[in-house]
Amino acid sequence: MENFAPRSRTAVDAMTSTARILIIAGSDSGGGAGIQADIKTVTMLGGHAMTAVTAVTAQSTLGVTGVHPVPTEMVLAQIDAVIADIGVDAVKIGMIGSAFTAEQVAGRLEQIRESQPDLPIVFDPVMVATSGAELADDATIRAFARLMKVATIATPNLPELKRLTSEDDPVAAALHLVGEHGCAVLIKGGHEEGDALADALIETDNITSWQGQRIDTTSTHGTGCTLASAIAMFLAQDAALPDAVARAREFVRVALHDAPGLGQGSGPMGQAFVRLDIGASPRLNQVTVTGTNYARSVAFYRKLGLKQIVDSPDTGYARFEAGGGGTFSVQIDPEETISATTAVYFECDDLDERVEQLARNGIAFEHGPRNQPWLWREARLRDPDGNIIFLYKAGEARRFPPWRMD
Repeated sequence: MENFAPRSRTAVDAMTSTARILIIAGSDSGGGAGIQADIKTVTMLGGHAMTAVTAVTAQSTLGVTGVHPVPTEMVLAQIDAVIADIGVDAVKIGMIGSAFTAEQVAGRLEQIRESQPDLPIVFDPVMVATSGAELADDATIRAFARLMKVATIATPNLPELKRLTSEDDPVAAALHLVGEHGCAVLIKGGHEEGDALADALIETDNITSWQGQRIDTTSTHGTGCTLASAIAMFLAQDAALPDAVARAREFVRVALHDAPGLGQGSGPMGQAFVRLDIGASPRLNQVTVTGTNYARSVAFYRKLGLKQIVDSPDTGYARFEAGGGGTFSVQIDPEETISATTAVYFECDDLDERVEQLARNGIAFEHGPRNQPWLWREARLRDPDGNIIFLYKAGEARRFPPWRMD
């Protein structure tokens, strides 16, 4: 590792606040797991993903048809190149490729830890693909011990946990790994039967557990990769380990709910659609206006193009989802006198065509699309209760106008 000198966090803090996540894992040609899932996760959470590819796989939602390990020296060269130039705030390790690569990567991370002792390292001990294909032989699994020694947390699923320890009881197995290697262990309950699921984080001095309901979907390819990368991302932002795990679990659950339904087997998750649900705070992702007539308000906003996701006429509440994942709701109060003092803006890339079509469908506009001095193009209308609505197109001028403050 001659001339290898990772940049310090302090030096780079002055230049950027973007979390830099090094992902050491295999590639998935189907885009559901591996490096591809990791990059999508880190990107959607606002980080910068860097990669050291350990293996190239030919796989789809139906299974793995080929695995080509990357030579160990090339894996190390990728690690050295990105850390020496860009720096690193957290590391995620997935499919490792071979026992020799596992040993060498562990050694390199031990050296990096000499200058960054608090560097978070998340190890997902990938052994078997969701389809059932073997991705690690016995020698590689034995080499995992050294990676767990350097890891902050390991995230095995239940079959992996049993294979690492030969313990039938998951808690006993996790305690075995914590005691032997010193890293925290997250017990993932996704392989349990039934609708109720439980995950547990086992640390040397603490146990944290979470309960949840199974999400009815076959699009589960890449759940482990996604979870581990999200944990790494939150640890890079200085979250405490239990909080990082909790937020990562939320990310995975939303991505499962929003899976695109691709492929004929175990499909990819919907990381690309988790935009406003988890991440930097505070986030503006929900606006509520008051109305006086439930049916009339619902009909108007559905006609406007919003997707209704909550229908509660008995309580006078309706919620809609807008493009990008933001939500908008109407709370009905027949006795309320509505004063339109706030405007709600919905951005439309197809502004002119959409306004023309809505006008043909009976939506009345106070004025059609107009160019404004602040570089937005806007059309103004009101909902049935007089709330001010704008359909507009701003593009980069919304967040990056020429007069943006530094």
